[in-house]
Amino acid sequence: MSLNTNLFSTNLRFVLWALFVMALLVNYQMWTREFPAPVRPAPAPSVGSSAGTSATAPPPSLGSSAPTANAPAGGPAAGSTGAAASSAAPATVGAPATAASGSLANAGSAAVSAETNAPSVQLHTDVLDLTVSLIGGDVTGARLLAYPQQKSQPNDPVQLLQTGSPVFEVQGGLAGTDGEAAPTHLARYTSAAHDLTLAPGQNTLSLPLTWSDGQGVTVTKTITLHRGSYVIDVSYHVDNASGAAWSFAPYAQILRYNVPPHHSYFNPSSYAYKGPAYYDGKRFEKINFQKGPMLDIPVRDGYLAALEPYFVAAVLPPSDQSFQYTAQSQGDEFLLKAVGPTQAVAAGGMASVSDRLFVGPKLQSRLDMIHPGLALVADYGAFTILAKPLFQLLELVERLFGNWGWAIIFVTFLIKLVLYPLSETSYRSMAKMKTLAPRLSSLRETYKDDKEKLNRAMMDLYKREKINPLAGCLPMIVQVPVFFAWYYVLRDSVELRQAPFLLWINDLSARDPYYILPAFMAAVMFVQTKYFNPPQADPTQQKLMMFMPVAMSATFAFFPAGLVLYYVTNTVLGVLQQWNINRRAQVIASRARR
Repeated sequence: MSLNTNLFSTNLRFVLWALFVMALLVNYQMWTREFPAPVRPAPAPSVGSSAGTSATAPPPSLGSSAPTANAPAGGPAAGSTGAAASSAAPATVGAPATAASGSLANAGSAAVSAETNAPSVQLHTDVLDLTVSLIGGDVTGARLLAYPQQKSQPNDPVQLLQTGSPVFEVQGGLAGTDGEAAPTHLARYTSAAHDLTLAPGQNTLSLPLTWSDGQGVTVTKTITLHRGSYVIDVSYHVDNASGAAWSFAPYAQILRYNVPPHHSYFNPSSYAYKGPAYYDGKRFEKINFQKGPMLDIPVRDGYLAALEPYFVAAVLPPSDQSFQYTAQSQGDEFLLKAVGPTQAVAAGGMASVSDRLFVGPKLQSRLDMIHPGLALVADYGAFTILAKPLFQLLELVERLFGNWGWAIIFVTFLIKLVLYPLSETSYRSMAKMKTLAPRLSSLRETYKDDKEKLNRAMMDLYKREKINPLAGCLPMIVQVPVFFAWYYVLRDSVELRQAPFLLWINDLSARDPYYILPAFMAAVMFVQTKYFNPPQADPTQQKLMMFMPVAMSATFAFFPAGLVLYYVTNTVLGVLQQWNINRRAQVIASRARR
């Protein structure tokens, strides 16, 4: 008995000090990352120095070459009717070959050396502003009109795609067989339009782009947008008016320079995953170029994606065909590519192919309706098993209240209700220990010179009163995974991004601007520690327990306001429950004394 009590007392003291030291260490590390010491730049080499003459040109971008389609085996013979050729049946040979190293666009590509200065067309809908370059007919710029960069600047929307530096583009086209001209992402298209806007009452906006090889093959690439949607439909219509069969393979790719993340203690979303991922029809995988081989697999019913903390750009190939998925990296730049089967169009024939892109927010209620498994891009990591149902419940409650802050409070109440039996047992044990405080003080006075007898007497008292001293730790242990589930939901759910609550809290995903919630949390924790928790025998433990509210509130000060709101609500509910149990325990104890 004595050994158990000593171990309990020693372990509790060790855990409390360890938690306090860890909190200080984490705060110090985050502070040094946020405010690093200035690095003195190295002196620039003088003109004509060896350093200047030995400088090498940067390597070409991963997007500077186009894939090549395999020649179809047993393709349609010259002179086949247009009706027969319009089926564009897939070839029976292997997957299309990837671009040869250093090979730029073929003769029909008409690549432009300075793509940032290439002519473009602007498309405007109620939710998207797109820039479509006439080089490749690709979406090289995308602004999400409903999502400002900063809440204080509503007219400065998030820029998800952009050309230049850092590059983030969605590219695509039709790859030709070796030596054939083809409308790849390096080819020049023509367009009669320069600026198109979705008119009131209009539900779709289409931009046709035209390419020709000058030998009779004409391809019309049409980009179609929809009102209220972040889906971009891309279709290709091939008209082969030449005297020979023409082969191609459809492809789409995402090119991005992935800026190394700067993790900031003052910006929780900076810890969210940012980078490439894919879905193979069964599982969702984030790609780590530092581990294992590059991606090169055939996929049906899948997609490729480049993730941001709240937004995503994805390539959604048709689900009725198998596409070859590949991934490459070069420093911090990566290229995700999906290449379809080679198809052949006979002389005088026609063919059509299409795919879809998604450029927008990770709105979970809409993503799976767009493409199977697309909602998985809203990834909560290791805590998905808890965070996913938590978010779904939170979203359901928000529809009733119309406010995410009240939804957080109500869901916290529901979780407390579910865990009520567990916390009831724990708080009842703590209440009994509090009623035993006078008797424990008497024992300490009686055996103040003999710790072994004191510990034995205390354990005998606990046994007679059927009290488990460790029961008070149980609710804290259960709350840890729930707390992290809340953290991931608030950090990675675009639905809560810049969501207001009331009064001074206008963004639940950011810290409390005036630190009122963390201060209130410290006050509630102080009341709980001072008046409801069992008194600690060790004076050092008493002082540490009284200091914990200050340490916790300082740590929470830079957490999302929604997370602090959850913790404050949970603590207030715990204090009320503990007060009610203590009150009942005192009534029972007074009756027993009578």
